[in-house]
Amino acid sequence: MTAFSFLDRQHTIAPAGYSRWLIPPAALAIHLCIGQAYATSVYKEALREHFDTSLTAIGVVFSIAIVMLGVSAAIFGTWVDRVGPRKAMFTAACCWATGFLVGAAGIAAGQLWLVYLGYGFIGGIGLGIGYISPVSTLMKWFPDRPGLATGMAIMGFGGGAMVAAPLSRELLSFYGGGADIPSGSAVAKLFVTLGAAYFLVMMMGVFTVRVPAPGWRPPHFDPSKVKVKAMVTKGNVSAANAIKTPQFWLLWTVLLCNVTAGIGILEQAAEMIQDMFRDGGTSTVSVAAAAGFVGLLSVANMSGRFVWSSTSDLMGRKPIYVMYLGLGMGLYALLAFAGGSSTALFVALCVLIISFYGGGFATVPAYLRDLFGTYQVGAIHGRLLTAWSTAGIVGPLIVNRILDSQGTPGELVADDYKPALFTMVGVLAVGFVANLLIRPVSERWQEKAPVADAVDSAHAKTPAGN
Repeated sequence: MTAFSFLDRQHTIAPAGYSRWLIPPAALAIHLCIGQAYATSVYKEALREHFDTSLTAIGVVFSIAIVMLGVSAAIFGTWVDRVGPRKAMFTAACCWATGFLVGAAGIAAGQLWLVYLGYGFIGGIGLGIGYISPVSTLMKWFPDRPGLATGMAIMGFGGGAMVAAPLSRELLSFYGGGADIPSGSAVAKLFVTLGAAYFLVMMMGVFTVRVPAPGWRPPHFDPSKVKVKAMVTKGNVSAANAIKTPQFWLLWTVLLCNVTAGIGILEQAAEMIQDMFRDGGTSTVSVAAAAGFVGLLSVANMSGRFVWSSTSDLMGRKPIYVMYLGLGMGLYALLAFAGGSSTALFVALCVLIISFYGGGFATVPAYLRDLFGTYQVGAIHGRLLTAWSTAGIVGPLIVNRILDSQGTPGELVADDYKPALFTMVGVLAVGFVANLLIRPVSERWQEKAPVADAVDSAHAKTPAGN
């Protein structure tokens, strides 16, 4: 019996009567912490000044973290499914906290490469493992409502910045003595504080999470009586076989296009709203209002993950992606043609677009579960998240290159954004077609023998708790 044996999968099996509604808070404890990745803009300028470098060089920290998110999720996905959520979440907490501490050491020593290594590489591994670790477990606890389950967890990642941004500003003001641009030492202290705080919060999730006992199913849920849907498999596909199917790569393309288009707005949100309403060289939108707009988009991102993913349980996964991508094309086109005519219209269009962006993230695990079953859905999800890493590089590159060709930053007007917005229409059109081409997975890819992890199989029995 080792000191860490409590992390083993067999020690996380839920006892009879354990409430499945304790699992979403455990997942949220992880996702709200790693969602801090969306709040890096709070200290970007402080780091640029501290290291006396460009914003591009500082932005590489975030890019490395997002790339490592996809890479680590793909590499460790099968391991996460094998060892269970508790050990995976503990590993994620250790990597995420260590990333902050190493990054703090790099800031204190004036070594930017240590920030790349800490927050970017080590923290990015924590991002990837933490992102996927509770997802398959949630779907096994909620076989009757997988979209709702994943939406409850993944909305935390979208809302992480809502907690981290104001908290970071207050801490930087405290550590930096209220200076307009905090010192490097203030950011280093912030990193140490966040690393310790996030580790403690994530450990709450580690100790709370449980896996359902073999054969468990929710009360009043009989999988044999569930209405058969064409897109929902009755079998299970391994991660190794899933990536050999056209369905995986079509869905990979769908996620890539949805994320690329969303990042097109998120990357330029504050600048975009000011440029769209520029009058005589001066924007009619203040810096404070632009910051408020960015905060509103964070709310849309978070709420879209829960609302649209839950709605997919009723509409079906393929139809709701038709909405994300098809309606998204219309919204981007309307943004290009009429977005600059009214601030209210511009804000409303962007909010809806970003809610689809968030919804696409939260719905995709349930889509994978429909296509490939629950056996190794976490590992398959991890491999699919490489689309996110790719979009994290491609999206900003496309938008920034187009805007650079239109004129000088800070002097752009509404018409200058039209080529970028129409490009996003084309990107969404590719995803729209890819989604339409998705068909049920052939039985030849399915596991031949019954799989123990498939708790939604027709052999499920022994109800306990709700």
